[in-house]
Amino acid sequence: MIYLDNAATTWPKPECVYQAVDTCLRTMGANPGRGGHSMARAASMLVYETREALAMLFGIVDANQLVFTHNATDAISMAVFGIVRPGDTVVTTAMEHNAVARAVRVAESQGVTVKIVPCSSTGQLAMEEMEAAIREKPKAVIMTHASNVTGTIMPVAEVGKLTKKLGVTLLVDAAQTAGVEDIDVAAMGINILAFSGHKGLLGPQGTGGLYVQETINIRPLRVGGTGSLSESDIQPEFMPDRLESGTPNTPGIAGIKAGVDFILATGRSKIQAKEMELTNLLLVGLRKIPEATVYGQQTAHGRTSVVSFTLAGRDSGQIAHLLDKNYNIACRSGLHCAPWAHQTIGTLKTGTVRLSPGYFNTEEEIGQTLVAVRELVAQGG
Repeated sequence: MIYLDNAATTWPKPECVYQAVDTCLRTMGANPGRGGHSMARAASMLVYETREALAMLFGIVDANQLVFTHNATDAISMAVFGIVRPGDTVVTTAMEHNAVARAVRVAESQGVTVKIVPCSSTGQLAMEEMEAAIREKPKAVIMTHASNVTGTIMPVAEVGKLTKKLGVTLLVDAAQTAGVEDIDVAAMGINILAFSGHKGLLGPQGTGGLYVQETINIRPLRVGGTGSLSESDIQPEFMPDRLESGTPNTPGIAGIKAGVDFILATGRSKIQAKEMELTNLLLVGLRKIPEATVYGQQTAHGRTSVVSFTLAGRDSGQIAHLLDKNYNIACRSGLHCAPWAHQTIGTLKTGTVRLSPGYFNTEEEIGQTLVAVRELVAQGG
């Protein structure tokens, strides 16, 4: 199979990730922080070391400010409903995934004012309008780091300078960028960072995380057992326990650690460069097909390894189906859980075919994919 659906979940994983999950299940199958025996201690150490590895990757000073979640969507919900109250105003963008869009719509129904800053047809943020919205001092700016539809990278650092200056909380959805793009929370002015573990971090599904700056107090979305202060029926106030109730996904966390270790050993910039080379090949090849319309930036500059396109007069779902059925090429079609983004780029009715190469894809696979698209065009129908 030629797997080009890495924007949804990266596959395959590095061999060390498979091994780490297996080893954890076999040798650390106890609850971390909930026992004094050797297996529980080993599980606790694993969780601690994973926090440290992620902190190193994201420029986080105190690893205890980082909590593990089910996924990026879970992390975003924890953050939104943990900091926003009725009467507050939040600012977001027109390129958001439903992980943000649906969360702020629920908040809106509870009395929160939501301002959506428009973006261009290529997915680029209207920065002047964002600046104006920030000057009104909303409770928070909630924005994606990169679109899962067009791959467009948002000017997070530029926004962060403004939010920091005016004391506005900046919450960033890094589901599409964590592990590949350079992320330094302090340098970029990020107060809260939500990320997935199963995409660029190369870990298993059902994993993610949330970084919360020390100065921000998030109301827990879930409460319960933490393994600490067991004599009290009051939720702990200290991090990470405050936001980490219930038994964690220790095997999944082991997989994240192995993925981060692989990234640090390989070099994040090397991984990014490889993905951009493949993305550029896709962009160049698709632009040579007259019937193809490519959305977002027309070059690899300013985007992640996500390429969305349509073929004139053809159904996007049918194209993706034929790529899978006839060529064994895995991709995704439709609206990609991001109707705002599709409304912005003009594809809400048609959706797009999304190709998202990853580090383990090859130039040959990209070439075969372009040949397949050209053949589908020639076949018509």
